[in-house]
Amino acid sequence: MNGSINDVKRSDSGNVTREQMAKLDALREYLKSLESVAVAFSSGVDSTFLLKTAKDTLGDNVIAVTARSCSFPGRELNEALEFCKKEGIRHFVCESEELSIDGFAQNPKNRCYLCKKELFRKIQEIADENGIAAIAEGSNMDDMGDYRPGLTAVAELGIKKSVKTL
Repeated sequence: MNGSINDVKRSDSGNVTREQMAKLDALREYLKSLESVAVAFSSGVDSTFLLKTAKDTLGDNVIAVTARSCSFPGRELNEALEFCKKEGIRHFVCESEELSIDGFAQNPKNRCYLCKKELFRKIQEIADENGIAAIAEGSNMDDMGDYRPGLTAVAELGIKKSVKTL
């Protein structure tokens, strides 16, 4: 799902189904089991949902990490900053140097793998420095049918796949 924070809304009917509530409850229980979490936060719909749910569940044991880079639109970074300020979430912005990653500038098919690996290493450093036990990102079942080499990097680094697995 590619969207912004402003796209988050209820279903057309405005109702939440029992199945959706069960999934939300499962996500909350999973987040509680992590005790503290750094959420890779792009300000898109999926990471916003994950971050808000984590904050509501774990309180101050949640941080958000957003990467500033040449490929990340400034308006999305501003949305991320505004959301975290409004919600009272500690927010860290790390610099991503995609163009300095060996091979990235040649635009290879696995460029998302290269970028995600670099990004999540930086998020891990921030999490470690802040005593955060786990990292979560907002991939979901809709992402599974697509070619997503970045998810391979996420799996290799042991990143929690909170939304996707529930």
